[in-house]
Amino acid sequence: MIKPYYAVIFTSIRTNDENGYNEMAVNMEKLAAEQPGFLGVESARNEIGITVSYWESKEAIANWKAHIDHLFAQQKGMKDWYTWYKVRICLVEREYDFEKSPEKK
Repeated sequence: MIKPYYAVIFTSIRTNDENGYNEMAVNMEKLAAEQPGFLGVESARNEIGITVSYWESKEAIANWKAHIDHLFAQQKGMKDWYTWYKVRICLVEREYDFEKSPEKK
């Protein structure tokens, strides 16, 4: 990814209501990937869920937040799927990673 870029960290605790959640999550990820400025997404869930989406700019993030289908998903989430969530928007200035070579796994 070209630096700097932005990370939106969505941390949440779910309700027990599964009705339509997985389908909505898949649809939102596909729709986000179609938005200008979208760079990628990573997600994990146990007791707490964490989804990090990556964006080129704060403007791209604002446009995604205001997207009509995303607004509907946000409202549905507050009504049915989440007991708590927090959103953090961070500027990523530096990154690094590690990957073990296949012969050493």
